[in-house]
Amino acid sequence: MAQESPKNSAAEIPVTSNGEVDDSHEHGFNRDLKHSLPSGLGLSETQITSHGFDNTKEGVIEAGAFQGSPAPPLPSVMSPSRVAASRLAQQGSDLIVPAGGQRTQTKSGPVILADEIKNPAMEKLELVRKWSLNTYKCTRQIISEKLGRGSRTVDLELEAQIDILRDNKKKYENILKLAQTLSTQLFQMVHTQRQLGDAFADLSLKSLELHEEFGYNADTQKLLAKNGETLLGAINFFIASVNTLVNKTIEDTLMTVKQYESARIEYDAYRTDLEELNLGPRDANTLPKIEQSQHLFQAHKEKYDKMRNDVSVKLKFLEENKVKVLHNQLVLFHNAIAAYFAGNQKQLEQTLKQFHIKLKTPGVDAPSWLEEQ
Repeated sequence: MAQESPKNSAAEIPVTSNGEVDDSHEHGFNRDLKHSLPSGLGLSETQITSHGFDNTKEGVIEAGAFQGSPAPPLPSVMSPSRVAASRLAQQGSDLIVPAGGQRTQTKSGPVILADEIKNPAMEKLELVRKWSLNTYKCTRQIISEKLGRGSRTVDLELEAQIDILRDNKKKYENILKLAQTLSTQLFQMVHTQRQLGDAFADLSLKSLELHEEFGYNADTQKLLAKNGETLLGAINFFIASVNTLVNKTIEDTLMTVKQYESARIEYDAYRTDLEELNLGPRDANTLPKIEQSQHLFQAHKEKYDKMRNDVSVKLKFLEENKVKVLHNQLVLFHNAIAAYFAGNQKQLEQTLKQFHIKLKTPGVDAPSWLEEQ
């Protein structure tokens, strides 16, 4: 017969208002007590019983035959609140909360939030790191080429066309500068001839004995000023067309050439890195670097090939456009200069009509957009 154990305040059984025993707390206590027993005790049979309110025995553990090493006896009564708190603390430290909100239990580890949001500062830092590495490699390649130690990729045909284009651009800029100087001087001469013609006309009215002589000179200077304005219009049209060709069309092509040269330097820099890695030993540490270098080399090679094709196409179209534009402008310049110094006013005006050049009348503003409509 089991002996009566002294009553413990930690294992009091609650009673409802109608005098019945509250079984929910009792079942929770029994469940916590079962989980608290260590598995290494080797108990063949364990039974946890609780009696009613009128019985003096509480929390008695009845066990069968004991097998295994002896262990210190467990207390007959355990506090359910302490066991539950320890279990909750252990479960809370073993939970991983994924992005979907579902909880899964693992062996150990802190609480981790899956699919973390990327830090913008870290992304910018990674971009700066890649840019710095690329700049370092390109600078090293440029210095090696200038010192004669590094090799460079050369397309002989394309390089020759680029050199010719740059040389022609310098010559066209010189022609443009001289034409602008001629236009400025011609404008000053026309302005002087107009003033001289007005002065002769005024003296023609005031000097009766030299009326005819002053009148002839006045008419001549005014005619020269008029023809000079016509020639000035043709020269300015020539300057505008050549300026568009040099500073827009050719400059746009040279910008593509600069991009092509930058792509060529990057291609040679990564090609040199890949060659150095291939010459070194191949082991578990170098193989990933070789694969990454091969991938970067292939990407820059595709970029280099694309830029080379773009430059070839632009050079072809530029040559066709240059021939067409300069042919018309040189014909205009020649006919206008020849007609002006020959005194052939009709041919000079016909030249301007042939190239659809409209002269601005001195002192008259350009028509508004309503008048043009």
